[in-house]
Amino acid sequence: MSTHTETPTLPVTTREIQLASRPHGRPVPANFRLAESPLPELQDGQVLVRNLYISVDPYMRGRMNDVKSYSAPFALDAALDGGAVGEIIASRAEGRAVGDTVVHSLGWREYAVLDAAATTPARTDLAPASAFLGALGMTGLTAYAGLLKVAEFKPGEVVFVSGAAGAVGSLVGQIAKAMGASRVIGSAGSPEKVARLLELGFDAAFNYHDGPVAEQLAAAAGERGIDVYFDNVGGEHLEAALSALTVGGRVAMCGAISQYNSTEPTPAPRNLMQAIGKQLTLKGFLVGGYWQHMAEFVEAMSGWLADGTVRYDETVVDGLENAPQAFMDLLDGANTGKMLVRL
Repeated sequence: MSTHTETPTLPVTTREIQLASRPHGRPVPANFRLAESPLPELQDGQVLVRNLYISVDPYMRGRMNDVKSYSAPFALDAALDGGAVGEIIASRAEGRAVGDTVVHSLGWREYAVLDAAATTPARTDLAPASAFLGALGMTGLTAYAGLLKVAEFKPGEVVFVSGAAGAVGSLVGQIAKAMGASRVIGSAGSPEKVARLLELGFDAAFNYHDGPVAEQLAAAAGERGIDVYFDNVGGEHLEAALSALTVGGRVAMCGAISQYNSTEPTPAPRNLMQAIGKQLTLKGFLVGGYWQHMAEFVEAMSGWLADGTVRYDETVVDGLENAPQAFMDLLDGANTGKMLVRL
């Protein structure tokens, strides 16, 4: 009796989410389309990946506009892209085997053909695959590099994080505590998120819906003020932080989610002049400029995750067809921690 094992049939098409039209203000379902597209044939040096999780992130809102920016706009009638982690199901590349788990940037689809060089192995011995889109991936590096390399945080300082219950913000606060911050303050948008921040070790947290941010921050910071502000929100939060910062304070400008869906110009902080007298540093940054710190970051974060110093939250939505709604919910603050779509 012969034992013949069938070679599994590989997919020749993939379902994907395409950008059907450019949003004006808040994205709506009609801006997106679920489509099926042919997969290119595997060439030498390439792999075929079955995506397990895809990431939806606030920065993607900017790429939906047809404007010149730090990354090219998404093309209409084509698949969106973004972070994904998946399993290799076919390989014509050295160093990448069937069954390997890899991180890559062709998200918003079920299958992806790409150069092996455009994939990074996910050390699933350290953490579950999904963590490599969050705490051990670009999200974590954003938090780590923003706090330590951009804001040049030093032990003993007071740190304020806006959007602190989000994927990046929740890690910033915990890294600051792990590195010796004297006090970490976070803002978030619901009582549940505020409670979660206190569970994660933040010294103080407030709901920005409960009153003026400047007043709540001043109460949380006391006379000591803050030394570092990690800005995920912009707008009123940035204005409040400028008032609370001490002389020589630093701001790491990571995001401005309060303004992403704005259709009218948003008022700048009205107290920017404080930056002069206080000799403040406001520095915008993109994580792409800090990849050289990835190994250092992974080593530190792996240790913190292993001993429980850092914990991370995930909000997981099932099904590729639900990715647009997950993205819209993200912009409305419906997530705690990292927003992921499980395929």
